[in-house]
Amino acid sequence: MKRHLARNVKAGVPPIRPLLACAAWSFVLLYGCAGRPTGVLEPVAANPSAAQVEMLVTTTRSRAEKPGEMFSGERALSPTFGEMTVSIPPDTVRKAGEVAWPSKLPPNPETDFATLKAVEVDRGAAEKWLNTHVRKSPDGSVLVFIHGFNNHFEDAVFRFAQIIHDSGARSVPVLATWPSRGSLLAYGYDRESTNYTRNAVERLLQYLARDPEVKEVSILAHSMGNWLALESLRQMAIRNDGLPAKFRNVMLAAPDVDVDVFGSQIADMGKQRPRFTLFVSRDDRALAVSRRVWGNVSRLGAIDPEQSPYKEELAANGITVVDLTKIKAGDNLHHTKFAESPEIVRLIGSRLSSGQTLTDSRLGLGDHIVAATAGAAHTVGTAAGLVVAAPAAIVDQNTRRNYVHHVEALAEPSGATRSDTAGITCRQESPARSGHCNP
Repeated sequence: MKRHLARNVKAGVPPIRPLLACAAWSFVLLYGCAGRPTGVLEPVAANPSAAQVEMLVTTTRSRAEKPGEMFSGERALSPTFGEMTVSIPPDTVRKAGEVAWPSKLPPNPETDFATLKAVEVDRGAAEKWLNTHVRKSPDGSVLVFIHGFNNHFEDAVFRFAQIIHDSGARSVPVLATWPSRGSLLAYGYDRESTNYTRNAVERLLQYLARDPEVKEVSILAHSMGNWLALESLRQMAIRNDGLPAKFRNVMLAAPDVDVDVFGSQIADMGKQRPRFTLFVSRDDRALAVSRRVWGNVSRLGAIDPEQSPYKEELAANGITVVDLTKIKAGDNLHHTKFAESPEIVRLIGSRLSSGQTLTDSRLGLGDHIVAATAGAAHTVGTAAGLVVAAPAAIVDQNTRRNYVHHVEALAEPSGATRSDTAGITCRQESPARSGHCNP
């Protein structure tokens, strides 16, 4: 290690430890260490001015040790279920499309998102909850939400509650959440966690297919969650020789999926499959980084749908594409622009509630799906990954909370200065200020 650093110094390359330390301290000085509190899922008393969203949770996450977190980013041996009730403050103190995270604990339901109920239940109780709520729903529909990369459990819960509330959707909410560590530097772990969760999500979908009370199923997935959704549907279709007719809509928002692999997945599902709506944005910086990580193959969520061969292949498979490139909303990475447009959120709710499809030929720029997670750039767990992660950390509170810790861990002499960082060339300025890095 010392010889390696000496060679770098002689060659005019700054040693990695001082470079990372400089990046970390620049980051702290510029943006501070402030972040939202953890443990926000500790239940509080309801407030009459706040709305409430109930949801069923199925997860392959392990139980968390800290009160108020409920589930961690680690993997459980078998799926677990939970019943959640989220309190949402009045529209007078919150813009539609926003999650009003509490700045301190306990949350204040008058101004913050808060948890009223967070109870782990067994499979039988979960099935009873679903049956009861589907019977009460006006159309017997279920909406399954699968979040993306870099999400803590509370991120997925609060964001899904926001989608349901702001959209006015009448479907019964089911959150399928997988073990994400909620860190920009855990991209590889998160990706393998989606593979780990495929069977559990397929079992959920098989149950919904069998339940006679469930009349319609829609799936909304975002970012890396699209891989999990597509793989689970593919497995189910192969096992069942097709997908049930009650599976009406699959909505793929900013999918972090290899475009070639997607073609294979769709083919494996056969002709009997749901209507697919694909939402893309060619300026999605997170997917641009992911493309570099995955061998420079286009990511499905960042294609130009008017270019060959994508245009022809999408048309041949009956997949409608909505191009959001010109939409100016969401985070600075353009990866969550769906989440912050109130009109888009309401549109989705009205479409689902009225039984209309999301794939008719009249779809225009306003007919956009909302998918919402606290995602940011996709990086690898190397020193170079930190350089890429720094600008994303500026807009992501979870990353701000953990960034310095990751820098210190990667700066340790345990192999963090591997030669796989040599191909990255970034602007010669503070990584905390730079928003650009060119492999």
